Amino acid sequence: MLGTFTIATSSITFLKAVRHRFGSSTFTIPLLNSSRLSPSTKRASITLAVATQSSVSIQPEPNPNPNQNQNHVVLPSNESSEKLLRIRHTCAHVMAMAVQKLYPEAKVTIGPWIENGFYYDFDMEPLTDKDLKRIKKEMDRIIGKNLPLVREEVSRDEAHRRIMALNEPYKLEILESIKEDPITIYHIGNEWWDLCAGPHVESTGNINKKAVELESIAGAYWRGDERKPMLQRIYGTAWENEEQLKAYLHFKEEAKRRDHRRLGQDLDLFSIQDDAGGGLVFWHPKGAIVRHIIEDFWKKIHMERGYDLLYTPHVAKADLWKISGHLDFYRENMYDQMNIEDELYQLRPMNCPYHILVYKRKLHSYRDFPIRVAELGTVYRYELSGSLHGLFRVRGFTQDDAHIFCLDDQIKDEIRGVLDLTEEVLLQFGFDKYEVNLSTRPEKAVGDDGIWEKATTALKDALDDKGWAYQIDDGGGAFYGPKIDIKIEDALGRKWQCSTIQVDFNLPQRFDITYVDSNTEKRRPIMIHRAVLGSLERFFGVLIEHYAGDFPLWLSPIQARVLPVTDAQLQYCNDVTNKLKMYGIRAEVCHGERLPKLIRNSEKQKIPLMAVVGSNEVETETVTVRSRFGGELGTMSVDDFIHRIKLIIEKPTFS
Repeated sequence: MLGTFTIATSSITFLKAVRHRFGSSTFTIPLLNSSRLSPSTKRASITLAVATQSSVSIQPEPNPNPNQNQNHVVLPSNESSEKLLRIRHTCAHVMAMAVQKLYPEAKVTIGPWIENGFYYDFDMEPLTDKDLKRIKKEMDRIIGKNLPLVREEVSRDEAHRRIMALNEPYKLEILESIKEDPITIYHIGNEWWDLCAGPHVESTGNINKKAVELESIAGAYWRGDERKPMLQRIYGTAWENEEQLKAYLHFKEEAKRRDHRRLGQDLDLFSIQDDAGGGLVFWHPKGAIVRHIIEDFWKKIHMERGYDLLYTPHVAKADLWKISGHLDFYRENMYDQMNIEDELYQLRPMNCPYHILVYKRKLHSYRDFPIRVAELGTVYRYELSGSLHGLFRVRGFTQDDAHIFCLDDQIKDEIRGVLDLTEEVLLQFGFDKYEVNLSTRPEKAVGDDGIWEKATTALKDALDDKGWAYQIDDGGGAFYGPKIDIKIEDALGRKWQCSTIQVDFNLPQRFDITYVDSNTEKRRPIMIHRAVLGSLERFFGVLIEHYAGDFPLWLSPIQARVLPVTDAQLQYCNDVTNKLKMYGIRAEVCHGERLPKLIRNSEKQKIPLMAVVGSNEVETETVTVRSRFGGELGTMSVDDFIHRIKLIIEKPTFS
């Protein structure tokens, strides 16, 4: 909306402060209880462009770009720079050589490059941070010798002979897993070699030792199998130059500052209790409020878009999962079955079969389509304890799951509708940058060629209509149908798998679901699986890190904290708080400390707004408002304070 209105200067600072979080626009709106403004305030009024959420560019504070540090150094990736990939791969070899120079009994396993560097796994005694310094010093010595990297091709028998001579049992396993001949070996000078396909730099001197750092030590099972030996994994990072390393370390510190596990504890949002078991999330009152807001918005927008909401059980007879195929293809991620009155039951790992059962409760006509059902359904999946990670990898989580049953010629329109819905939901939470992938038919798939081609074309056409750029993952679809995956980009530029849209030809066949067409013949509908947020737990973790815990005002668990200068103002503070709550504003009173400490504690808790009350404010029935980012915003009536907040939070659209 465009336009202007006249607003008191006492509120200008307030609006400037919230513009930090909500962008700016101009529009016409009446002041709440403007008759309560003093004559001098009315005379001092001016026209102002007002902060509004109808045109918002949310940027958390601070707002580092992941590809830039303070000096705007662009960080390359392995995909964008072959030089960097070669450096990282070579660093893994140099590190392994250094380890075996210092610890001759260490056995080497594998050492690949990874997203921000490299690692290598060793069978050896546990290492310490002090050992990392020794290893890095030895790496620097090897780099300084400028030793050539020499590629050699040998027969399988010769490779086997050399590995036996070195007594490297893990390398024998690796050799057995290599199917191609001849076997390639890379030497570092004449001092060390490893089975490897490359690529590498020409010599160790091509590595800038000041752009390499060893980061951490972790335990890792050989081949990821907990029944096999625990190895020592050393992680390192490597870059083309020292400036890139400094930029990466700055990014790493910023990521650490935003870590949702630490912020979840500091802000009292959630916990994972050892007494209850790993990977099971406890939502604390403040975190639960945010979840409630997310769920309410999710339900509202789905009902507006023609979805029917469902609630389904957390367990079902095991036979249901036999029909769906989960017991055949997904058993390792499912919990053990329960025997109830001589029947086996299973905790649900997915919601899909339940939604199909709801569909099957009655006969459908072609006139009924499309049929859209949605559920915030909690599922349970077995994860190894070592793989659990805060809210990102858990054993019980709630999917924002939905399924669309439609006719062949409705696929494109339904997919486009899902894309529009996805965009609206993600923008609501401040995400407007996506990576989109379209995955096509794999080698092994169910369904005939015609329906695969039709479904894939529909997905492409919907994406083209939407105008979104996308990459094709040829052959990367599920065996039951093509899919679209959407990764959102957070404030640090990290990409998170979030939304997914999958066409399914498998489950309709397994459950034999049908409808009656215009010729009164039975046909099988198309089933579309889709999730927008993915899971509430994981999405909440991403939100925490995206905003560094500084949620926008509409999403903040506590929007305003009322602070008395002394306990003499406590009753008035309670009255103010009750009035804020009456208008739907999440507010609380905090007292018992001196005012500076109350303010400091509120800022640490990332409370967006503070209303300070002294004897003056009690006498004039006002509050003096402070913002976490804007400092003192001035004194205003309680009604005006409420109006300013409502103005911002009523239309929280981030476009």
